[in-house]
Formats: sequence, C-alpha cells, structure tokens
Amino acid sequence: MRQPAHGGNLAWAAALAGCPPDAILDFSASISPLGPPNSAIAAIQSQIGNLKHYPDPNYSELRLALSHFHKLPSEWILPGNGSAELLTLIGRELAQLAATTLITPAFGDYYRTLAAYNAKVLECPLSLVTGHTLREGVRVASRREAPRSLVLSEAEVLVIDKGQRTKDKGLLLNNPHNPTGKLFSRESILPYLEQFALVVVDEAFMDFVPPNEEQSLIPVVQEYANLVILRSLTKFYSLPGLRLGYAIAHPDCLAKWQLWRDPWPVNTLAAAAAIAALQDTEFQQQTWAWLPPARNQLFQGLAKIPGLQPQASAANFLLVESQKSTSQLQQQLLKHHQILIRDCLSFQELGDRFFRVAVRSHSDNQRLLTALNSVLSGEWGVGLP
Repeated sequence: MRQPAHGGNLAWAAALAGCPPDAILDFSASISPLGPPNSAIAAIQSQIGNLKHYPDPNYSELRLALSHFHKLPSEWILPGNGSAELLTLIGRELAQLAATTLITPAFGDYYRTLAAYNAKVLECPLSLVTGHTLREGVRVASRREAPRSLVLSEAEVLVIDKGQRTKDKGLLLNNPHNPTGKLFSRESILPYLEQFALVVVDEAFMDFVPPNEEQSLIPVVQEYANLVILRSLTKFYSLPGLRLGYAIAHPDCLAKWQLWRDPWPVNTLAAAAAIAALQDTEFQQQTWAWLPPARNQLFQGLAKIPGLQPQASAANFLLVESQKSTSQLQQQLLKHHQILIRDCLSFQELGDRFFRVAVRSHSDNQRLLTALNSVLSGEWGVGLP
C-alpha cells in the first residue's frame, strides 16, 4: 500500500503494523482528542429523519450560525465540503494571476490545487527570525526558546519574487503555520494585503489559539476585497469524517465560486453538527484550558529524549527534529508499539529528519514518549542510522 502524503491514514498504518485500524494510536492527524462534542453528536442524531430531504442549497441556518459566531454578515461566508473543497476553488482563482507566492514548507494540498490549474508557484522559504539552526532552508527555534509568534519579512517574499511586481500575484500561507506551529502576528500579514492582488490565509488551526492570543484576520476582512480566509471545523471539534469548512471573503468572490462548484457540497448531518458545535462554549473553553498544559507536557517530554528537538508551537501539534531517520522511526513505532506519527517527507524542505505529532491526552502522550524512548535507546532501533 502506497505511503500516504497526509496524516490519519489508519488503513495504511494498520497494514504495516499488522493490527486492526482501531488499535492504532494516531498522532499523525492533528485532531483534538476531546471531541466530537456531545452537542454535535446529539445534533446529528436529531437530523437522521431529514436524510430523505436535500439540504438547503444556501445553507441559511449554518451561515447564520457562522455569522453570529464571527460577527459578520452571512453573505461573507461560504460553507464547504471541508476546507479542501474551498481550497480547490481558490486554486482556480489564483491560477488567473501571474503567479502565487507560497510560504514553504507548505501543506501538500496547496501544491495540489495550484497544479490542478497550472498556476505558477514562487516558493518562499520560511525563516524564523529568533532561530539559531538553519536546516535545508528552514530556520527552526532552539529547544530553549519558545517564540509564540514570528514576523514575516517583506524582503523574504520579494526575494523569491526576484524584485518583480507583486500587484498581479497572489500570496498563500497558513496561520498558525503547518508544520512548524508558529503563529504569525496579524500586523505582519496586513502589509501584504496592500502588495498582492489576492492574499489567502488558511486559518485551519486558529481555533486552538485562545481568543486573547489569536491573530485571525477575520476582524479586518470587510476592509480588504482581496483577502480570503479559510477555516476548518473538523480539527478543533474532532469531526474530520464529516468534511466541513468555510471561506470568509467578499460576497462577489463567494458568489462566483458558488457558480463553479457542485450543488449541496455540505450534507445535512455536517451542517447540523456545525451549528451545534459553534454554540458549544463549554467545549470551546474546555479545549483552550486543556491544550497548553498538554502541549507543554509533550514538549518537555520530547525535549528530554536524546536526539530529539521539538519546536515551540501555538497549535495542537509539535514539529520535532530528529537525528535519526524519521521514516524508519515511524515504521518502528508502528510495528512495535502501534503508534503512528507523521513523517515530513511531503514537506520537501524538511525531509527525513523531522516528524510531526498531535497533542493528545496525558496518557496517550506518555505512551508516545515511552515508545520513543524505547525505540531510540536501541531496544527496537536496529537499522536506524
């Protein structure tokens, strides 16, 4: 079976581990371990009888719930079949520009959607200005540092653009950044809205940042007709199987995309779950209270393992540099511990010396740390360079 480019492929992992998929402890997909919320499950159950009807093609109730949640007019919001569907629409939009500047390392789906429409890509390697170690073009923070934000240097984007004009180009980035987990300040992104024809900010992990720290551009979206924000409801609320995300952008832009896509992209159960989850303030507060100590536990545990160097993160995952082959480490963890981590082979700049792990419960995190200690100490480490 072909090795997956994304995390969360339990069928592939189970085949390699020789166990049922439900026996795999999955650290490869950055999904909250706290959900789905009971409110979302109850909402799904209440809508079973409505499966005999088509969904509302305008998703009026869902858009109204999102409108109240973000304090925006509903016409500025477009629900989609996961943010991946909306990203595909954005790829078509970006392909109409002279080129798209892509902050790298970048989520593999960005390359997919841009390649699908033959968009020209200008790669801009990300440098963390507080870092000390430069590895294959990516500067990562030292173990002793814990930066919670970084500033995008204007020079960095213009260098990849080789001094040419940016007014006819697009910019695509995510915040918090995947796979590093670094959080861009809102102020560091705003200048690019004056420079680029279209700026797309994927905020799939922004929900995990507490409200007093988050750096979303949603508060300023109505000021910029060239700004598109992508959000996901699947990671924070543990609903990846339902496929639900949404775009926030100028109504004229969203109306055009609506004409490009298939009807009824969001199913009845997904829409009901989303409405309930958005109103579940208790679950949201629980998540914001859980993540920082759980993430710190995992960070500190990883930092104590010789040969591993975790990077500080604002999201619900950690990027870890390893002195050993992470693809082989992944296989050893699967075969001997039924644990799946996310290798970073699909991030070309990172290669086989980085892996990414989701933050899970205290007991799950401890199981991972114990397994990593076992593998890297040599108990199962035969063949690791």
